[in-house]
Amino acid sequence: MIQFQHKEFFWAYLLLLFFILIYWSFKGWKKRSVKRFGDKALVDKLVKHRSDTRPALRFLLLLFALFFLISGIIDPKVGSKVETVKRKGIDLYIALDVSNSMLAQDIKPDRLDRAKMAISNLIDKLNGDRIGLIVFAGRAYKLLPLTTDYSAAKLFLSSVSTKIVPVQGTAIGSAINLATRSFEKDKHNKAIIVITDGGNHQGNPFLAAKMAAKKGIKVFTIGMGLPEGAPIPIYDAQGNRTFLKDRQGKIVITRLNEQMLQEIANAGNGTYARANNASVGLTKILKSLNHIQKQELATRQFTDYEHHFQLFFAIALFFLVLELLVVERKPKWAEKIDFFGK
Repeated sequence: MIQFQHKEFFWAYLLLLFFILIYWSFKGWKKRSVKRFGDKALVDKLVKHRSDTRPALRFLLLLFALFFLISGIIDPKVGSKVETVKRKGIDLYIALDVSNSMLAQDIKPDRLDRAKMAISNLIDKLNGDRIGLIVFAGRAYKLLPLTTDYSAAKLFLSSVSTKIVPVQGTAIGSAINLATRSFEKDKHNKAIIVITDGGNHQGNPFLAAKMAAKKGIKVFTIGMGLPEGAPIPIYDAQGNRTFLKDRQGKIVITRLNEQMLQEIANAGNGTYARANNASVGLTKILKSLNHIQKQELATRQFTDYEHHFQLFFAIALFFLVLELLVVERKPKWAEKIDFFGK
C-alpha cells in the first residue's frame, strides 16, 4: 500500500513539460541561427569541438534529476505491515434530496447548500463511524459506499448538485430501500438519515421505513424548508433568474411536508428534526445517534508506513553529479577525426 506525504506537490511534475518546451524552442532557435551563419557542414568543420548530442544528454540528465527530486519532495510511503485495527462506531447512510425544490431559498443560501453544510459538519463530528452517501430525486443513486475516509466523503459531497440526478421527482422510498440494501449483512448497528423537503411524488416511503426498521435499521428524517414555502428558482445560460411556473402560469410554491417526514421517522423507529435559518436540526439527530450502541468493528489496514524520500534524493543527486561530469566539448580523440578529409 502506497501513500503520499505531500500530495500537493504533484503539480510540480508539470515543470518537466515546461522545461522540455523551453529546450525544444531553444534548440530550434539555435538550429536556425546556424543556418543563417552558413552551411551546416562548413560550420561543423570550423567548430570541431561542437557536439549536438552532449547538450541533449546533459539536459536529459537534468530532467531525470528534477523528476526524482520532485518525487522525493512528494515522499511516497509504503505500508510494510498489515494489522487488524478495532474501532467502535455505527454504519450510517445519508440520503440527500437533490430535486429542484431543494433550490428554494426559504433557508439561506438555499435548502440544498444548507443541507450540504450540515452534512459536512456532521462528518467532522464522526469518530470511528462509517458513512455513505445516497442522492435522490426521481430516482436514487449510491454516490459513496460506506467508508471511514471522511476526506473522500467531503469531496463527493462537494460535487452534489440538482443536476447529478437526471430524473426529477422526490422518491424518498427508493432512497430508503437503496440504503437498506447497501448495508453489509453483519451485526453492526445501522442508521439512515433522510434530508429532504418532503415533497414525495412516488413510491411508499412509510413501507420502506418499516422494512428498514424490521432489519434493525433506524430511519431519521430532517425537513429542509419552512411551512410557508418559497418559489423554485430557475437560471438560464446567462445566469438570469426566473421561477418555476405551473401550467396556468402561476409561480409554484414548494412547502415543507412536515407531517409526512414525522410519519416516516416514526415508521423507521427514528426521530424527526426540522431545519430553519438558525439550525439544521442535526443536534437532535446526533443525540439520537449517540444513544445507538456502537459496536466494535474490526478492519485490516496497512500500518508502519516507511518513508522513501531519501532514496529519491540520492538518485537525483547521482544524476546531477553525472550531468556535471558530461562536458559539451567533444573529446580530443574525436576532434582528430576529419570526417571531411581531402
